[in-house]
Formats: sequence, C-alpha cells, structure tokens
Amino acid sequence: MSVDIAPRAGRISNRRLRAFLGNPMGVVAGGVLLAIVVASVLAPLLAPQDPNLVVLSEALLPPSADHPLGTDGNGRDILSRLLYGGRVSLQAGAIMVATALLCGIPAGLLAGYHGRRFDSAASWIFNMLMSLPEILIIIVVIASLGSGLAPTMITLGVLASPDIFRLTRSAVIGVREELYFDAARVAGLSDLRIIFRHVLSVVLGPVVVRSSFIFGMAIIVQSGLEFLGFGDPQRPSWGGELSNAFQSFQRAPELVIAPGIAIGLTVMALVLFGAALADSLGVSLRRRAKRAARPARADDTRIARNEADEASGSADLPADTLLEVADLAVRYVAEDGTTRDVVRDVSLHVARGEVLGLVGESGSGKSQTSFAILGLLPPEAVVSARRLCLDGRSLVGLRERDLQKLRGKRMAYVPQEPMSNLDPSFTVGAQLTKPIRRQLGLSRRDATTRALELLDRVGIPDPARTLAAYPHQLSGGMAQRVLIAGAVSCDPELLIADEPTTALDVTVQAEVLELLRDLQRERNMGLVLVTHNLGVVADICDRVAVMRDGRIVEQQSVAGLFSDPQHEYTRMLLNATLDDAPPRRGRGDLQEVGS
Repeated sequence: MSVDIAPRAGRISNRRLRAFLGNPMGVVAGGVLLAIVVASVLAPLLAPQDPNLVVLSEALLPPSADHPLGTDGNGRDILSRLLYGGRVSLQAGAIMVATALLCGIPAGLLAGYHGRRFDSAASWIFNMLMSLPEILIIIVVIASLGSGLAPTMITLGVLASPDIFRLTRSAVIGVREELYFDAARVAGLSDLRIIFRHVLSVVLGPVVVRSSFIFGMAIIVQSGLEFLGFGDPQRPSWGGELSNAFQSFQRAPELVIAPGIAIGLTVMALVLFGAALADSLGVSLRRRAKRAARPARADDTRIARNEADEASGSADLPADTLLEVADLAVRYVAEDGTTRDVVRDVSLHVARGEVLGLVGESGSGKSQTSFAILGLLPPEAVVSARRLCLDGRSLVGLRERDLQKLRGKRMAYVPQEPMSNLDPSFTVGAQLTKPIRRQLGLSRRDATTRALELLDRVGIPDPARTLAAYPHQLSGGMAQRVLIAGAVSCDPELLIADEPTTALDVTVQAEVLELLRDLQRERNMGLVLVTHNLGVVADICDRVAVMRDGRIVEQQSVAGLFSDPQHEYTRMLLNATLDDAPPRRGRGDLQEVGS
C-alpha cells in the first residue's frame, strides 16, 4: 500500500494562501510591498535619469514629463534617486534581519530547550548586547570600517538579535514540557531534530511578526544614518534624499514629501504584511502554549546516577530476561536543598514475550519508574540503581545520545494522553515516518508504505486519510491507535504502556487492550503495562508488581495474586476493584474479564 502525500501538502499551502487572501489589510500591504520591491529591482529600467547626474541649472524644478517628481537642490531627478534608494533600503533591511535571525533563533532554541548553563551564558551575552549604546557602536564601526552598507547593518543586526533570542527562548520554555516532546524523544529523535522540527514551528509566527518590525526598523535607522550624513554621499538613498530636501526646505518644502512617504509606506506595509503572514500560518502573538503538569526543569541541578554493579547476582532470573531492574530509586532535590524520594528499592524483571502489570493507586510511583527506565525524568531527578539493564546492557549512566539510539528501536512507550503526545503542527504521516526513516534508514516512500501498513494493522479504517490528517482531526481512540503504531513501528523489544486506556471510553478501551495483546504476541515483545485497573491486569498480564508509596510491596504471577494475595495493600485493592471474575491460569491462557 502506498500513497502520495504531496497533494496534501499542496492543499495545506492552498489553505494558508486562502487564509492570507482573506485578510484584506494583509493583501493590500503585500501588494504595496510587492510594488516597492519590483520598482526597486527594476530601477535601471524604470528610472528616467541617472540618479547621480547633477545639473545645477535644473535645480529645484517642479514635476514635469522629464522629471515626474521634480529635481532636488543639485538638479538630480528625485524619482530616479527614490527608485535606486529603495534598493539600498531593502538591502539594508535584509542584511539586518538575516543577521538578527541567525544570531537569535539558534541561541534561543538551544537556551529554551536545554536551559541550565547554556541558557545562563546565552542570556548574559544577549542582555549585555541590549545594554550597549547602539549609536556609539555604529559611530565606531563607521569610523573604523567606513560607511559601507554591510558592516553597518550587520552590526545593527547583532544589536537587534536579543529581541529574537528572548522571543524564541520564551516560546520554547512555554512548550518544552509538552508531552509530544517526550513522545519524540521516546521515538528516538535527536534533540537537534526535535528543536529544529517541532520547536521551531512554535516560534515561527511570532518570529515572522518580529522580523517585520526589525526590517522596518532597519529601514528607519539606515535612513536616519544617511540623513545625519554617516552614509556614502554618492549612494542614492531615501535618507540621503530626505537630508537634501531639508537643506532646501525654505525654498521647496514639498521635497520632503516623496522620501517621507517612501519610508513610511514601506515600513507600514512591512508590519501589516508580517502580521497577516503570521496569522495565515495559524500562529499569533497572543498564542500561549499550555505548560505541562510535569515539574519544570531546574537550571542548576544535575542528574546523578550510580554505576550498575555488573557482577551482581542475576542467576535466579529467567534465561530470556529482557529487562532487569534492581534497587531503583528516584529522588527529587528542591531549590532549598530538601529531598523527596518518590521511588525506593524497586526491583523487577520482564522476560521476552511476557507482560508485567505495574499496578497501584495514583502517586504510587508507577510512572516515575517507567520514566526512569526510559531515561525521561527531568534534570532535577536523581536516579540510582544497583542494576538497570535492557537485554544485558546497562542503562545506568548512559549519555542522552546513547539513550536516543535505544529509544524507539529497542524500547518504546505508549502514553496515557494520546492528544497531548501528538504535535498539532504536523500531520500524522510526518510524525510516524520521521522516526522510521531515522531508526531504520528507510527512504521516504518506504517509510510511508510502512506507516500505512502499521495504521492498517492497528485497525485504522482509512490509513491513507489518517496519514494525511492532523491530530485535531482524530478521535481519542484513533489517536491512541496512531501512538501504538508509532511505538511498534521500529520493532522494539520492550514496550512500556502507561495507562494506555485511561482517556478512552469502555468500548474503545477493550479494543485497545486487545490490540496491545495481539501486537505483543506477534512480535514477542516484553510489555510493561502501567495501570491501576486490576481488571485490565487480569485480562492481559502474566505477572504483576504492586506498588505503594514508591515501593513494590508484592510481586507474583497473576493467578497467584488473584487467588492468594500476600500483602494487605494488595487485598485492599482487590476488595475495592474486583468483580468476582475468574483469574487467568497463566501466560498464553487469557480469559476475558469485565472491568
């Protein structure tokens, strides 16, 4: 099965174009701006005279056929100088904006996403740039390097970059804890791919608007420098023409009108066009991303992990053990130095083809244990373990780069909030095929084919249509199926499903559980099912570990747990949730139990 998603991209572009054309102010501003750009580019063809031709006998002539806007105090044609001056102003704005974006966006993305030391250093540098007196810096640059356009505008671009940096950094901080970033990390995408693919789309609209302001400011500043005499007198410019007009103001005050209108109209068109363009992208400055419920990242804390004891005894574990956890602990350190242990002395194992249920009430440490295994805990979490191995390879102390190679391909994750774990800025196809192409090295066409097959396997009725859809166009059940397809897309050996049916209705819950069970059997995966529903445990799990207050209080087979619970807390859970249903007999012998 294959599908060409290029038409969908064309429809997206058409929709954005229609949104832009639906803004009358933006269309008018765009038309004015386009006319100014075309006129400036075609200045050699449109200008009636040489802009530097001085004819003193024709000084201060009124408008005529030869001089449509008249002449200045030196007898030069005003229209010609304005047309050529537009080239200078537009070039100045482009240089300044490009410099500000190249300096501000990468630094803002990295500072907002990673935080900590880089954020502190980058913020200090850009705050220092904001404190510098711009006019003095420009005077020094002009005195040292001359009145060339490039050095002056590059300097102004560097001085304007703190605005872009602060805007980008603030937008990234607002969304970096969203769950779809964790989903991208679990899929095995590198931080750079996440930053420049998912995070950059969040700041695109605000940056477009801010860039239009900077472009307008560049035109005003460059014109101001020319007006004050810091430019090249042989270079036609709007500011230079305005200066010449003021020199002849007593005799011909109307000369200030043409360059003034050129500057004002261009700046106004830029600002309105930038705002309309940002709106057509679906982002406005008023948008604020919701922060996730997870704790915020701390800037001055570090992850500390103990080295695993490779020689510690594991002889009592099955020969096909896939995941081994021994004495896992997770501790959070507050800013005042106080600590809080959320997971303590957790030991468990999962064999290939086995389903382990991790149960307990909310706040018992189930999700924290799962995130510790996946390496997704925030920086303020201190993780230690005597042994934490995946197929014999220690996960303790691994660098983020090494964990990225394992996530998606060796271990995967199915979250409990499907809509929050899909990036709303990209189609389902883009989010499914990118990890497949990165982890499996497939071409775009082969990755698309594989994604379609996966969507069909997880029960999506129309895979091609779903592949081209955005997350908001899916129901909760379909979104959860998409996430399951993404989790198994690279054939992981271990799958951790964290409350995968919590946000779904009863009918869809049963379908999703049946799907997980079938996929686990087909691929012989080890599955850790995090849940508080003992009915789900009885239906799908082989063994179960019961957690309370960050500890495992009981761990045995499902049949043993339901027939002879050992711990008082386990008996309390069973009394509170079980509906007199028969327990499972063992692995591979599953019985349907109503929850």
